Amino acid sequence: MQQPIPASPLNPPCVINCAWYDDRGGRRHIALDDIDEYLAREDGFVWVGLYEPDDAVLAIVQREFGLHELAIEDTRKAHQRPKAEYYGNSLFVVVHTAQMVEERIRYGETHAFLGPRFLMTVRHGASLPYTSVRARLEREPEMQALGPSFPLYAVLDAVVDNYLPITDRFGETLDLLEKDIFSESYRRQTVMRLYELKRELNKMRLAVSPLQDVLAQIQRNPGLLMHDEVRPYLRDVLDHAVRIDDSIDTLREMLGTALSVNLSLVTLAQGETMKRLGAWAALLAAPTLITSWYGMNFQHMPELGRPWAYPAMILGVGVACFVLYRLFKRARWL
Repeated sequence: MQQPIPASPLNPPCVINCAWYDDRGGRRHIALDDIDEYLAREDGFVWVGLYEPDDAVLAIVQREFGLHELAIEDTRKAHQRPKAEYYGNSLFVVVHTAQMVEERIRYGETHAFLGPRFLMTVRHGASLPYTSVRARLEREPEMQALGPSFPLYAVLDAVVDNYLPITDRFGETLDLLEKDIFSESYRRQTVMRLYELKRELNKMRLAVSPLQDVLAQIQRNPGLLMHDEVRPYLRDVLDHAVRIDDSIDTLREMLGTALSVNLSLVTLAQGETMKRLGAWAALLAAPTLITSWYGMNFQHMPELGRPWAYPAMILGVGVACFVLYRLFKRARWL
């Protein structure tokens, strides 16, 4: 997991970005205590990016932006469900982020506060930094002029796009496991891997599925916080989230089918083994039954008075075994 690097020595290490963006594409790093001065200007907006901030930093940004206490409490505790809530003239958004770390999915959260002249993003847990989002904002000054709603869209777009390589990785892994599923030998590791993939997909669906409602709520809300020109971009993010959710459902169904097929193949292989064992047991039972008679201690035994009795018995046993072998071979038990 990438560790955050402070953007300016003016602020604590948990402050990744604290900058003022004007309407002409300019940017200036500022200190947290100077936020109110830049909010008093007639143009531009302030974007503050935090990574697992402490209570002192949260108290500063709450005072500078006038954030609601309940929203700050949620940010302080983290472990929130995806949601979008309005507190007066600000919007509070919570989304879950995902990141591949050592072949496992690690989840985090991004909390965003959107106001008329500010955007604050708070990251918790496994979450890639939004350096690319800030770079995109600087490359497109015309979008920067739309205010803080455009970087909020760009952050949500980055969160959704980070799910794409994970679903692609799952699809590739499933393709590789299909070879083990249909192999001749049973591998316990294959079943365990299939179960782990399905469990990870279930967790991922809990993060992606509520995100659709959050995006739809933000996109439909007629409030003044979201610029009208940004709403079509939010619809595009919503479409991506829907497609990812559909991909997750498809992969979950394929994994469920793969587990069922693997279990059926194992059961079928065990049945074939039992049939072969039963066939060989029947072949051995015929000579065992016949020869057991000759092991008894009777006075009048056929072989005592007839010299051809033993050869006839051996021939009979061979014929019986041959007939049984042909029958089992025709029935494909051998």
